[in-house]
Amino acid sequence: MTVNSAVNGTSGGYPPDGAQARQARELLQEERRTRIAQLTVLEHAEDGAPDEGTLARRESLQGTLEEIDAALTRLTDGTYGVCEDCRKPVPEGRLEIIPYARRCVQCQQRRR
Repeated sequence: MTVNSAVNGTSGGYPPDGAQARQARELLQEERRTRIAQLTVLEHAEDGAPDEGTLARRESLQGTLEEIDAALTRLTDGTYGVCEDCRKPVPEGRLEIIPYARRCVQCQQRRR
């Protein structure tokens, strides 16, 4: 299964009990399992006090886990795939690369 197959439609958002939402949920849960595994490996690899790079990587993984959890919440409330800023659909390609994306590319670039 690919994110692209989970992310179809032009209006954005997924009915929480629909097939597309179930597929997207599976993909997000896989992303979540992967990040948790990476975090576990990182924590077990630490020998003594972690260096700045390790701390930064841990913070990044924890932030990504928070974003994935937020995307799972959006799936539940039917707003997954809708840009939080402009309310337009987030393009399939963006969700294929970043399945937990909150915004379309244009709105994300404006935030930088």
